[in-house]
Parts: sequence; C-alpha cells; structure tokens
Amino acid sequence: MEQKINEIKAIFQAADRNKLPELIKEYSGDQRSGVQALLKNAEKKLKNLEKEIERTEKMKEYEYRYGEYSYICGIDEVGRGPLAGPVVAGAVILPKNCDILYLNDSKQLSEKKREELYDVIMEKAVATGIGYASPQRIDEINILQATYEAMRQAVGQLAVQPDLLLNDAVTIPGISFRQIPIIKGDAKSISIAAASIIAKVTRDRLMVQYDEVFPGYGFASNKGYGAAAHLEALKKYGPTAIHRHSFIRNFMEVED
Repeated sequence: MEQKINEIKAIFQAADRNKLPELIKEYSGDQRSGVQALLKNAEKKLKNLEKEIERTEKMKEYEYRYGEYSYICGIDEVGRGPLAGPVVAGAVILPKNCDILYLNDSKQLSEKKREELYDVIMEKAVATGIGYASPQRIDEINILQATYEAMRQAVGQLAVQPDLLLNDAVTIPGISFRQIPIIKGDAKSISIAAASIIAKVTRDRLMVQYDEVFPGYGFASNKGYGAAAHLEALKKYGPTAIHRHSFIRNFMEVED
C-alpha cells in the first residue's frame, strides 16, 4: 500500500540531519507533488545545515589552535550596561569533539534559540559555571571590577579546572592560568559563544523574576536596560533594591 503524504511528512519531520540523505534517496522516485515538495525542503535544509557546519567549524579556530590544552574554557559576561540587575558571567568547557551547531554571540540569537541552546550546552558541556556581581557590589567597586569578580566566580564554579581561558576581549586579574583575550570573541569562538549564551539566559530569567517582585519597571522585557518605559517608571516610583545607584545618579539629578 502506498504511503500517504502526511505519513511521509511525519517521517521527514522526525528525522535528524544524518538520516535526511537516506530519506531523500529512498523517496526520490515518488513523483507526487507533495512528496517532491518534501524532498525539496529536505535538500534545502541539508544545504543550510552544511553552511551552518562550515560556519561553526570556523568558530573552532581558537579551540583547534590551542588544542594541546586539555580543558579550554570560554568565558563571557552579560549585563554591564543596564541600570538595574546584576552583571552575570558564564564559563563553559566544551568537549573536544563538540558537535553543537548555531553557537554564536548571544545577542545575534533569538530568545527561543538561546533557550534551546542553553539546554544543549548544559547537557553536553564538560563543565559550566555562573558568576554574579550584585548591583550593590557594582556600586561599591565599579562595573569593570565587578565584572572581573563575576568572571572569577564563574571559573571557580567549574567542576573541572581549565588550563586555558578564551576571553571576550579582556584579561581577568587574579587568574593563575593562561588567558587568550579575543576581540569580539563571542562571535569567533564556540567556547566563548556558549558562555555568552548561558550567561544571557541566566540573567534574562532572573530579570523576569525581578519583574514580579518590582512590577511597573518592565524588567521582563527591558532586562534592566534604559528603555523609555523603565526611565519613566524610575522617575515616577524611584529606584528599587536592584538599581545601580552609580548608573542612575546623573539621571536622577537631571530629573529632580
């Protein structure tokens, strides 16, 4: 009995990328327009996957260059610019044979894609770590020093000690092993990109929770950045416990 097109469609939808070439070959003789459309979509998907694999391979340049190191750790931070909330750092050691696709600077990914990749990274990584610096700590020691502190904390949370750090542009004081600062590293290294993603997802989830504690500022949507609605609420209600006073001081003085 001839398979129904909907049945074939379900088979294609359920197949992983390694199975697609085999399915394309298997159904290539079926001349029904619906099946031909499925084959065309599958071929397009394969072509896009090939491009993504090629892009990801290019992002392994530094991981390959320093391949003699056993545990290469990517590290990145998010939240240096907001008026409210912590700065969060992520540290990730990926396996040598890492096959995760779509890793990129977290700002270049949709929220949905970041959430998907977060789960994959947490599952496949050799080790991950998250570090925080509170708004109060940022006010106390300044944003740069607070960022370094969060990064050291993230590295300290790793279950496996790295022997090389790949950093997004910075060199972190107080780290005893070798560091390689890479300008725009979150777009050039899969390890830094992975760190960027877990830091971003962690901080975004935290700001959504803060939105429930401090309603009216739009933290769920603006994540503490200076959006118009946030600035208006700050003017109307004043700062919350998670605002960085060193960041809003000038604004508050202007508005007073």
